[in-house]
Amino acid sequence: MRRLLILRHAKTEPGELGKDDRNRALDERGLREAGQLGAYMTTHALAPDYVMLSPARRVQETWNHLAGALNASPATSIDDRIYEATPHDILAIIAETATTVHSLLVVGHNPSLQEVALMLIASGDIEARERLREKLPPAGLVIIDFAFDDWSKLHAQSGRLERYITPKAIEAATN
Repeated sequence: MRRLLILRHAKTEPGELGKDDRNRALDERGLREAGQLGAYMTTHALAPDYVMLSPARRVQETWNHLAGALNASPATSIDDRIYEATPHDILAIIAETATTVHSLLVVGHNPSLQEVALMLIASGDIEARERLREKLPPAGLVIIDFAFDDWSKLHAQSGRLERYITPKAIEAATN
């Protein structure tokens, strides 16, 4: 079995015309939500074996704040291809993952991540799938389980939605 965790970076400062999009930083809400998500992942034993990150500053900051709350320190890599990847590009990147990795976290950007998640999911909680179809918000996490043992077998409609987590859902559960 393999588990894929798909995470959209946390909330950022607004983009500005003429400024480098890759250097946009998280805002205060994004920093807080990334830390909360890390705590949630620790509490629910969702730490990945391996993490692939976009090179964008907001992705790096999301991971750093999330990782600070994890009990584990998984191996990470920055993959430039994730930054402007199409959904099919992301599938190809994931399919290259070593067979020794059972749980993979990909942190990047929308709309590609949401489209990849929807492309991969064949079953799971119908209500959660509909919420995901509507939106993958900043710091939204999608967890998809696969019955195969080799990432190269990844294909459309091959996974089961195990969980869909949003910052609002975490906040509601803790209040």
